[in-house]
Amino acid sequence: MASTMQDTLSELGRIVQSYQAANDDTDRETARILRVNRTDLRCLELLLDSGGVTPRSLGDRLGLTTGSVTAMLDRLERLGFLTRNPHPDDGRKLVVTITSQGAERCYALFAPLVDEGSRVMAEQFTVDELQLAIRFLRTLTDVQNRHVSRLADHGR
Repeated sequence: MASTMQDTLSELGRIVQSYQAANDDTDRETARILRVNRTDLRCLELLLDSGGVTPRSLGDRLGLTTGSVTAMLDRLERLGFLTRNPHPDDGRKLVVTITSQGAERCYALFAPLVDEGSRVMAEQFTVDELQLAIRFLRTLTDVQNRHVSRLADHGR
């Protein structure tokens, strides 16, 4: 049975929604185990991917006010997830970094997913197929980010 482009795009939309829901469920459970909220968890993910960021950068990335960023960082620092240190080039700024203990706690929860995902993908797909998946996800991420910008501008 031949699928039309519209049928294929509709099925793809359903699969992407299902994947997003599974990600949301993973984030919810991870946040619960770490005893943080979803925004805190996203902050920790950003810190894991960086060598350190400024509070302003975190606020911009998370869509938070200065006061909300400070409250979030205070909370995560009390829980031992991060530290704040003077910026190496500008003493008026701070750099936020995840602690080794915080990174270990996060990685302990993410590692089984990453390990299984890598194993299953390597078993089921060729390098060329995975390269196509990478291209697809980059394109979808770009589309999603443009939509986030539209939503952020909505009603301003």
